[in-house]
Amino acid sequence: MGEGKESKRHPLVFAYYVTGHGFGHATRAVEVVRHLILAGHVVHVVTGAPDYVYTTEIESPQLILRKVLLDCGAVQADALTVDRLASLEKYSETAVVPRESILQTEVKWLKSIKADLVVSDVVPVACRAAADANIRSVCVTNFSWDFIYADYVMVAGHHHRSIVWQIAEDYSHCEYLIRLPGYCPMPAFRDAIDVPLVVRRLHKSKEEVRRELGISDDSKVVILNFGGQPAGWTLKEDCLPDGWLCLVCGASEMNLPSNFLKLAKDTYTPDVIAASDCMLGKIGYGTVSEALAYKIPFVFVRRDYFNEEPFLRNMLEYYQTGVEMIRRDLLTGHWGPYLEHALSLSPCYQGGINGGEVAASLLIDTAYGKSYTSDKVSGARRLRDAILLGYQLQRVPGRDLSIPEWYSNAENELRTGSPMAEAEETFFTPHYLEGLEILHGDVLGLSDTVTFLKNLSELGFILHSAKSPEKRQMRERKAAAKLFNWEEDIYVTRAPGRLDVVGGIADYSGSLVLQLPIREACHVALQKIHPKKHRLWKHAQVRQNAKGLGPTPVLQIVSYGSELSNRGPTFDMDLSDFMDGDVPTSYEKARSYFAQDPSQRWAAYIAGTILVLMKELNIRFESSINILVSSAVPEGKGVSSSAAVEVATMSAVAASHGLNISPREIALLCQKVENRVVGAPCGVMDQMTSACGEANKLLAMVCQPAEVLGLVEIPNHIRFWGIDSGIRHSVGGADYGSVRIGAFMGQEIIKSIASGLLSQSYANGVTSDDLDEDAVELLDNEASLQYLCNLSPHRFKALYAKQIPETLLGETFFNTFGDHGDPVTVIDNKRNYGLKAATKHPIYENFRAKAFKALLTSANSDDQLNAIGELLYQCHYSYSACGLGSDGTDRLVQLVQEMQHSKMSKSAEGTLYGAKITGGGSGGTVCIMGRNCLRSSEQILKIQKKYKDATEYLPLIFEGSSPGAGTFRYLRIRLRQQRLQETS
Repeated sequence: MGEGKESKRHPLVFAYYVTGHGFGHATRAVEVVRHLILAGHVVHVVTGAPDYVYTTEIESPQLILRKVLLDCGAVQADALTVDRLASLEKYSETAVVPRESILQTEVKWLKSIKADLVVSDVVPVACRAAADANIRSVCVTNFSWDFIYADYVMVAGHHHRSIVWQIAEDYSHCEYLIRLPGYCPMPAFRDAIDVPLVVRRLHKSKEEVRRELGISDDSKVVILNFGGQPAGWTLKEDCLPDGWLCLVCGASEMNLPSNFLKLAKDTYTPDVIAASDCMLGKIGYGTVSEALAYKIPFVFVRRDYFNEEPFLRNMLEYYQTGVEMIRRDLLTGHWGPYLEHALSLSPCYQGGINGGEVAASLLIDTAYGKSYTSDKVSGARRLRDAILLGYQLQRVPGRDLSIPEWYSNAENELRTGSPMAEAEETFFTPHYLEGLEILHGDVLGLSDTVTFLKNLSELGFILHSAKSPEKRQMRERKAAAKLFNWEEDIYVTRAPGRLDVVGGIADYSGSLVLQLPIREACHVALQKIHPKKHRLWKHAQVRQNAKGLGPTPVLQIVSYGSELSNRGPTFDMDLSDFMDGDVPTSYEKARSYFAQDPSQRWAAYIAGTILVLMKELNIRFESSINILVSSAVPEGKGVSSSAAVEVATMSAVAASHGLNISPREIALLCQKVENRVVGAPCGVMDQMTSACGEANKLLAMVCQPAEVLGLVEIPNHIRFWGIDSGIRHSVGGADYGSVRIGAFMGQEIIKSIASGLLSQSYANGVTSDDLDEDAVELLDNEASLQYLCNLSPHRFKALYAKQIPETLLGETFFNTFGDHGDPVTVIDNKRNYGLKAATKHPIYENFRAKAFKALLTSANSDDQLNAIGELLYQCHYSYSACGLGSDGTDRLVQLVQEMQHSKMSKSAEGTLYGAKITGGGSGGTVCIMGRNCLRSSEQILKIQKKYKDATEYLPLIFEGSSPGAGTFRYLRIRLRQQRLQETS
């Protein structure tokens, strides 16, 4: 601690606020406080915990306890169950209703003790009181209450959101965060300093503790550390294997069996933990840190709705210290297997355990005036999915690892209006939007949009920044910084990817499809600028000068993340290259143009939108266009990354040029981009979902060509996930194209057969009077069949199925039937096409989609879920029959079936019910349907793990939803004058 150095400076006064949630915060605060006092300083601890928690460890007049409860933490029904609604109501009663009185009292008290620094673990109002008293404050924690409560609000009702917003605002007054290992995402804090584990020191050896408790050396000891007992729990002698003794902390006055020993209320638990062979309890920071530090295996039982737990659990598992016990076995006394398993572990935590000393040193330096935030970019760590050791732990975000979506956007929502008092709203101006002025539009509380805008506002500093450690990103970011004229307006649009729930490849045959827009989306920032004001990249300027025509319209594009995908991050072209004299160039020439350089072929998806507008709507572009593309929709996963890019770009071009184009028309135009410019023979459902979808609803559309039937509500008890197989999907792949050609061939054959049946009937002397009028109409319709899906399964089976060959050579088909009628594919005469399966699939898929839609509105029952799941399975195997399956997607579907039919699922309420390959098939993502419950999410994570064990590939999980581009519309933004002056 450098005591000699400290003695030369005056003693400090610390005000240390400790949350009222349990004793864990108090016990870790003790270790920090102890080091502050050892350094010669005075510490006032504001706490609701009993005195002995502090005085057992610290005997000093420099410790002053003040018994005040300023928050309530999580209200627990018992040791394992949190009452979410009661927690919010109790916090409102404790901290919201008396807020003004609390602030007045705390400010007065802080001034009266002449506090040099306020420390909070992790009481929100303490930070605000410190600010009002003009005193610096620091938080010490591994989680914050805004993150914990945010998920509760989703259940308890959004009218409680102001609680979370207020907590986040209170935390924002904190100077920085001392972040403890096993931390949760904490969006409210701007800067963080990581420290080792804060662990209480040991007073006695293992031998001393056992001797004092009368425990023999050969006894196996488990310490039961729950801080109370779960409801309905009775301890029995046969809970423990022979030769085991259980030490019980905090036991009530219950009678304990002979092999259980009740510990005194003021027992110093670290000594007892270290003297035990393992610990049984609930996960909390104190129990986890001490288990890791003393290498004691920890048998834990999950708590309901306490969002801190997954991150600590992850840390336990990483260091081979944790064994999970299911709650049923805890309550029924089936402990033996878990305890024996615990003894087989080899805990391996080797990190520091002096976090209390490190934190105290940081606090002392801060109180003496040192700043730990001057060299940090404010907001650099915000909204990071932060787990101990980050992604080295290889835990892809599942439900229990994600930031509740609406909360991560809360500050932005407040910018556009909130239920809080107008006077309070000024505290919520998002720091990361301060540099931008939104002239039109609404971010709709989308966290990815807020992040994109933040990054956009920072681009002006890139040119003047020092060397960045993010070398891989600097090239594209520097290019993006040079892209815009910061004195002109910029248009921002957003379009999500999609999860194909049902319908899939049958869209090109006119099927009903049901699609879900996903959370991941593409953002586009576009600026239209006069050629004379356009700041060109050097090579573009040289090219233009060589033409000797003066400033002419140029298109410049930067794509974030492109270098990581082994393609060029920038693209530029003269817009005149899209003209053949006075008319736009052909799609064929444009396709060849973009194919010249494989590293820039990606630009066809973006620049193609301009050519399509020129050709289809006769638009002419006289201004230069700058486009920045940033997409979070992963490529090759079958979730329509290309459609998201196209729709976002087309929407931005339309908005910036004042074009009034409906979302439906934008989707159809984007389909032309992909079909005609890129050359990928996709249907229209991807673009329609990205443009017209709504968050958490299925877009129902009949693809003839794009008739939106409306939005289908997803029942509360049903949820959809996507899991990526790791096998790259491409809608431009040969398999997809050949199946599409096979379907169109089959359609032409059916039309020919129907025409033949009509002609044969008339040739045999059968008149129209003899034929049933309805039968004639059916054959007439089938002879001129425009969409294959308009043929019902029973008609196909009765009249046509037997006459459709399994396969057919392209040349044979062409010589017999002529063209196949698909404008975006070309028959290879030398190729043998699968016909029967490709023709049958869309006919039956359309029927499955209709049944699926009807079942969604039926009563909640296992029969409903099983029927919907069976439709998904049938769809999956129909894909495989067409040749569009893959080992990876088949494995994922098999894992879902194994999970569904396991004994555990059969003995309890089922969770997962069906799965299918999605989109164009041949890899990509599998859509899974199940009950909307925590157990389903856990099973999804188990499937993810099993898939990784089998393939060594950790698949992505897609969950959550977001609005389509038509709902988002566009933002028109400009850099604020102050930021403009700073950048210049």
